[in-house]
Amino acid sequence: MHGLSRLGNGNSNGRINLSSPSPPSSPRIRHSRGKSLAGGGVYKQGLGERLVFLLFSIVFRRKGVLLLAPLLYIAGMLLFMGSFGFTVLDLGHGVEIVYRRGPPGSVYRSPKVFKRLWPLMEADVNGSTHNVLMQVWKPRVKSIWKPCISTNVSAAGSNSNGYFIIEANGGLNQQRLSICDAVAVAGLLNATLVIPIFHLNSVWRDSSKFGDIFDEDFFIYALSKNVNVVKELPKDILERYNYNISSIVNLRLKAWSSPAYYLQKVLPQLLRLGAVRVAPFSNRLAHAVPAHIQGLRCLANFEALRFAEPIQLLADKMVNRMVTKSVQSGGKYVSVHLRFEMDMVAFSCCEYDFGKAEKLEMDMARERGWKGKFRRRGRVIRPGANRIDGKCPLTPLEVGMMLRGMGFNNSTLVYVAAGNIYKADKYMAPLRQMFPLLQTKDTLATPEELAPFKGHSSRLAALDYTVCLHSEVFVSTQGGNFPHFLIGHRRYLYKGHAETIKPDKRKLVQLFDKPSIRWDYFKKQMQDMLRHNDAKGVELRKPAASLYTFPMPDCMCKEPDPEPQTDPA
Repeated sequence: MHGLSRLGNGNSNGRINLSSPSPPSSPRIRHSRGKSLAGGGVYKQGLGERLVFLLFSIVFRRKGVLLLAPLLYIAGMLLFMGSFGFTVLDLGHGVEIVYRRGPPGSVYRSPKVFKRLWPLMEADVNGSTHNVLMQVWKPRVKSIWKPCISTNVSAAGSNSNGYFIIEANGGLNQQRLSICDAVAVAGLLNATLVIPIFHLNSVWRDSSKFGDIFDEDFFIYALSKNVNVVKELPKDILERYNYNISSIVNLRLKAWSSPAYYLQKVLPQLLRLGAVRVAPFSNRLAHAVPAHIQGLRCLANFEALRFAEPIQLLADKMVNRMVTKSVQSGGKYVSVHLRFEMDMVAFSCCEYDFGKAEKLEMDMARERGWKGKFRRRGRVIRPGANRIDGKCPLTPLEVGMMLRGMGFNNSTLVYVAAGNIYKADKYMAPLRQMFPLLQTKDTLATPEELAPFKGHSSRLAALDYTVCLHSEVFVSTQGGNFPHFLIGHRRYLYKGHAETIKPDKRKLVQLFDKPSIRWDYFKKQMQDMLRHNDAKGVELRKPAASLYTFPMPDCMCKEPDPEPQTDPA
């Protein structure tokens, strides 16, 4: 079946292929000091009206109609930011929360929309057995891409210039970013890379080391022809620094540093000291680098980084179980990366039930995770504006309505990749109602199987990553490193076309703000959104973009278009 074949082709033994003119001015506006009224009286203009008229006269007289644009923009911002129609709640310490009074999309009204549309959703399913999953994005891609690492990838030098030590911080995929960039920098400097150290993050709280998450031996082997990697510093270097790595000079590097910066600033230090350290090492290498450096990034991310055996064994079982459970749809299933954990809701400064308990809970969560950040003097929090701007995490209910509108019916097997959902009993119930076959790692694996991973968020995220990687369709709801890496990985494995849904959240909030919306209209909007995502399936990397999300053309080669077949004479 489709899902099984994908798992089997997951590149576990992946080979690296080396082979109008301006418009006329407006007519002069004639002006008289008074205008006759219907009753014969004379209307006299006030000072404000005269000033406005004078301003417009000057603008049009000087043929500067376009000068109105900034004025209109400022006026609009004044209206939106609160010249009128808002309520300000002063929290003290100079912090204000601003509530708008009813602009479309600013209030979470999705439950009302769902309550009205649910009977129509059920009737729609009962009247049809069609499931868009069975035909979503039929193969019609003109260009086929295949994995292909550049032949200009650097070769490991026999004489290393020193040891390069980095500390990877953040969650699973932020760590992944740091690892791959460190490989590229080590190749650039002809340095020996020490297996990266993982920083104990205050949010993720995972004490896992590199070897607990990734296959350390395979990582070293896969890079051996290009970059020297060792598990630890040799004794002579350790002795020089009294066996204390923290004694090694920690270089403070600029974010998004260029290769030239490394060669001019870091290499001399490396040659002088024999070892340098960068902690933390996150986003310290520019996206746009020469081809041979990009090749090292490709090699590290798509070929050398495999999950450790305990993770991979359980992840493979979970994928096979998803395929088995989705036999009704030919082994195809949908995966959703749902970012509705408490810390994500708190950080977004969005509101959902508008109760005092929720406000207090969110204030406490923000203070726990980001001490003082949200209490700085002058900070203004606008929950309604955040929602209108598409910055609020989609709730499980909203994700479910979107998918049902797109045509995924209640027989679709959905896997939800997430941490601990905020108020899960309340917010997950509508999604389970719409998709009764919904699975998570806690339902797909037994408690005994998950026991070794509990308390280790990065290892649990690795399980989610693998199940999402082999799904027919992946739904990203909030952005972040997880979907960015996953989308790129899926493109790399599946001929360049990632079947991914990235919702237009600004459009969604407007639709969810209309309790009287018709089901057929909502469906049409969702299906248009699905087609738009299909059209963006294949995308080449732009200069400022990341190859971890856009592996073409740096990590992949375009296969020649097949020659048209002619009928035999």
